[in-house]
Amino acid sequence: MDVMDTMPLQQQIFALIVSVMIFIFVIDMVRRRRLREEYSVLWLATSVLMFVLVLRYEWLVTLTTLIGAGLPTTTLFLGSLIFLVLLSVQFCIKISRLTDQVKILSQENALIKLEIENLGLTRSEKHDKSPGSEEQKEP
Repeated sequence: MDVMDTMPLQQQIFALIVSVMIFIFVIDMVRRRRLREEYSVLWLATSVLMFVLVLRYEWLVTLTTLIGAGLPTTTLFLGSLIFLVLLSVQFCIKISRLTDQVKILSQENALIKLEIENLGLTRSEKHDKSPGSEEQKEP
């Protein structure tokens, strides 16, 4: 058995605790409505993947061999970078949607303001033209 094929028990316990804590934390944040479900998927998938790779360390070693990395830690580092890229893409998509929504809402708000101003002018013009609204001048 190669040195790379086993993970020290202390590291296994630490990694399992961290992955379970991340999973519980994310679920709790969703439950308290501090994190939306759509954002929790990536975090939950990552914590489950981390948990599985700790229990099935040979899968991580096999993946390391497949991608040609020297050590499993290099594979984990690469996975972390991919996770951060996916997170950034998810936020960029959300920001783009929100930018479009703000633009549409601003345009609708401007049209409503214009409509209100036009209604106000129309009413004041009608009010000014009504016979009872003019001051009667005494001769």
